[in-house]
Amino acid sequence: MPLREDLEKQGAWFFKWRSYLPLLFLPLFGIALRNSEIIEKTFGDNVGDFWESFAIVISFLGLLVRCFTVGYVPRGTSGRNTKTQAASVLNTTGMYSITRNPLYLGNFLIIFGVTLFIQVWWLAVVVWLGFWLYYERIIFAEEEFLREKFSDEFISWAKRTPMVIPNFRNWKKPSLYFSLKTVLRREFSTYFAIVAVYFFLELAETLINEQKFFVHSSWIIFFLVSMVIYYTFLFLKKKTHLLDVSGR
Repeated sequence: MPLREDLEKQGAWFFKWRSYLPLLFLPLFGIALRNSEIIEKTFGDNVGDFWESFAIVISFLGLLVRCFTVGYVPRGTSGRNTKTQAASVLNTTGMYSITRNPLYLGNFLIIFGVTLFIQVWWLAVVVWLGFWLYYERIIFAEEEFLREKFSDEFISWAKRTPMVIPNFRNWKKPSLYFSLKTVLRREFSTYFAIVAVYFFLELAETLINEQKFFVHSSWIIFFLVSMVIYYTFLFLKKKTHLLDVSGR
């Protein structure tokens, strides 16, 4: 099979299973947690707490990128479909005017924050490399689909827009107004996933490094409140039309 078709086939497979394949990294996280909190052990609790807070902010910055992206896009684009590629129009404004893959940029910032939180350099290298190889093929498959569907429009946009790293000088005002309802409908699960990951990392670090089952009360409150938020919006999404927006 020619390389182009082979890469497209790989990308289509990764695209289909992209929500589950990152779970393959879980054993590496388990190993890394045995050597975590290096900054805290070296420089003290205050520096360690600052570093962990910084890591969490990076992840929520990734969520913000995702929210700012999906809040402006029309229905049928930037979706969560997993079986096949789908795009009713080509997004070229807003976040899509400064990077061709703003959602993947958001995902990278989320996982970047998590690797910073654990404080193990080799885990960061392995995860970042895996992230690049994984999404490179997904992006290739997506762009083959977009090239075939939108032809010259796609090529023109791709020539002036970076693949991932944003070029803010290219900013083009979004063609649609910002829809908070769309953001809430689509990103509440991402929000809870971030909170849950950090909560269980904090729990696992304490269990592994201090041999005790303990999480600070602030983490428990944060997690429980976030869980209530998650199930509230899950109910609103599944059982009501309060978060529906025409054309979104």
